[in-house]
Amino acid sequence: MWHLTAQDRHAFAAAVAAMALVVLASNILVQYPIEAFGLADYLTLGAFTYPLSFLVTDLSNRRFGPGGARRVVYVGFVLALLLSALFATPRIAIASGSAFLAAQLLDIAIFQRLVRQAWWLPPFVSSVISSALDTAIFFSLAFYCGAVPGSEATISSLLGLVGIADRCIPLPWTTLAATDYLVKLAMAALAIAPYGVMLRFMRLPRPAAV
Repeated sequence: MWHLTAQDRHAFAAAVAAMALVVLASNILVQYPIEAFGLADYLTLGAFTYPLSFLVTDLSNRRFGPGGARRVVYVGFVLALLLSALFATPRIAIASGSAFLAAQLLDIAIFQRLVRQAWWLPPFVSSVISSALDTAIFFSLAFYCGAVPGSEATISSLLGLVGIADRCIPLPWTTLAATDYLVKLAMAALAIAPYGVMLRFMRLPRPAAV
C-alpha cells in the first residue's frame, strides 16, 4: 500500500494536474505550425510545451521515488488521453498516449539509475534519451499518412477498422520531428535551472555526486 501524508497528497494532485495540463496543451498546440520566419515546415507550438512533462516527471521522481513517479505518469496519462480525445483528433490522442507512456517510463528508469550522480545529470540525461523515443513514436503515428511498411493499409484505414474516424494531417512529419527534437534538447538544458529551484522550493536536498 502506498501511504501519503496530507502534504504529499496535495503535491501528488498538483503533479498529476500539471502533467495532464502540459500534455493536453501540447496535443492541441502540436497541430499549429509556427508561421513566423518561414518555420511552418519545421516547428509547431507544441515543441515548447511538451518538454515540461519531463520536468514534472523528474521532480515527481525526486519527491515520491520511482513508484510514485510512475503513478503520476499513469494517472496523468489517463486524464490527458481523455481530455485529448475531446480537444484533439483521435490520431493525435493515440499517438500522444503511446509516446507519452513509453517515454515517461523510460525517463523514470534512466533517472533512477543516475540519481546518485551530480544533481543535474539525472534530469538532463533522462530527458535527452526519453525525448528521442517520444519524438519518434509521436510524429510517426500522428502525421505519417502513407501506407504502413509491409502493408497497403494506412494508419487511418486501420483506425477505421475499429470504428475510429480519422483524417491524417499532411504535415512534413520527418522535418518536424527532427526540429522538435532539437527544441527538446534545448529545453532539457534550460530546465536544469528550474529543476534546481524546485528542489529547494520543495525542500528536497540535491543528490550529491559520488
